[in-house]
Amino acid sequence: MEWNFRSAEELSAALRAGEVTSMELTDEAIARIERDDKVINAICVPDFDRARAAAHRADQARARGEDRPLLGIPVTVKESYNIAGLPTTWGMPPQRNYVPAEDAVQVSRLKAAGAVVLGKTNVPLGLQDIQSFNEIYGTTNNPWDHDRTPGGSSGGSAAALACGFGALSIGSDLAGSLRTPAHFCGIYAHKPTLGLAATRGMVAPPAPALPTDLDLAVVGPMARTARDLTLLLDVMAGPDPLTHGMAYDMTLPPARHERLADFRVLVLDEHPLIPTGSAVRTGVNRVADALVDGGARVERHSPLLPDLTEAATLYTRLLFSSTVARFPVEAYEQLQTRAAALNADDQSLDAARLRGMVISHRDWIEANTRRELHRHGWRQLFVEFDAVVCPITPTPAFPHDHNPDLLERRIDIDGVTYPYFDQLVWAGLATMPGLPATAIPAGRSPEGLPVGVQLIGPMLEDRTVLRLAELLEQKIGGFQPVFP
Repeated sequence: MEWNFRSAEELSAALRAGEVTSMELTDEAIARIERDDKVINAICVPDFDRARAAAHRADQARARGEDRPLLGIPVTVKESYNIAGLPTTWGMPPQRNYVPAEDAVQVSRLKAAGAVVLGKTNVPLGLQDIQSFNEIYGTTNNPWDHDRTPGGSSGGSAAALACGFGALSIGSDLAGSLRTPAHFCGIYAHKPTLGLAATRGMVAPPAPALPTDLDLAVVGPMARTARDLTLLLDVMAGPDPLTHGMAYDMTLPPARHERLADFRVLVLDEHPLIPTGSAVRTGVNRVADALVDGGARVERHSPLLPDLTEAATLYTRLLFSSTVARFPVEAYEQLQTRAAALNADDQSLDAARLRGMVISHRDWIEANTRRELHRHGWRQLFVEFDAVVCPITPTPAFPHDHNPDLLERRIDIDGVTYPYFDQLVWAGLATMPGLPATAIPAGRSPEGLPVGVQLIGPMLEDRTVLRLAELLEQKIGGFQPVFP
């Protein structure tokens, strides 16, 4: 029996029943990686010897009667997490030899839960792309079409899961980096509420692994089923033991509802700043139809929804405010000159990106104040609704585009091109206010590419959208395996 595409929940049950050992699962996963990853290039840093040793220890622990949440389960980890003894480069050539001495807090939690780490998965340069390629490890291909990207920056993790390279993975999300690869590869991912899961050790080298509170960015789980997302989030969630963890424990509220018929859902498929491609619109409508069929209350419009144009502009400014912190002075001054020359009436996203790169502290505080007003708006909306269903990006996976000038790239939406980074507006809808969002499979495009949608929920009510994802998986199906 092949185990590679089984869920972590199924594998745990089989391990408990003695139907399989962790050594067998690990050897089978390694064999599949060695067979299939030559054309996918998802696993950029294999760690097979230590994985086999960890599997052996897991089997010994189970023989002693131990049982932990992930005991003996093979998993992968995004390259951007520190793992002691393995390189952490973020795809940056000057850091190709950087090897941390300590595990990231989330890697420690994986290991404490009994997981077997197979290796690290590929990322884009500096994690700053919607694709996954870099000069050190090369290009990761979409398992469904090797000429297309698996997404980024957690693209290696998404491709690995789609190919059966481990049952779970952990990634991160600042601009859809969990959700977009899930959408492009046909898997599940969850962007937790901002601050829910500690991020220490998920830091660009050679910076020290400090317990800082990140703005916008989160770490989160990736899986092949919705229930596995919940399993892994329970391992990841909680404050850093060096800071808030010294004073309190974290308990998430339960899901608002257990039955699909009890959910109240707002469905969005249009954005004022970018069109939604036909394949993605079909996926959104498929989910909406399933909700209606299941008895849920579904609305297409609400006056409570915060302004999408302002939300996208705020998100863009906040996102790009952190991208130039280490730019040379001369380059930064050139950006300041370009921003000063912008017409005051130019409210395009291109202008927002440029203004964000040179934003003053005073203007950042003003933008943050506007963000708090949006958060309040979302709180009011979630009195009337339990979740929002909307796109993750306007299109399925697009062809590889390695133009080094990202601002020159374009995204094709049903035959019309738009600025490459404009596609981030849907990801930013949840990221800017720090809301939880779960990416779920929602069908296939006419070309056979996966299409996903996101379920956005109330702050710190991650279990609500995760439960909705589970119910929709039962209703419309979920992950479909790639068999090369």
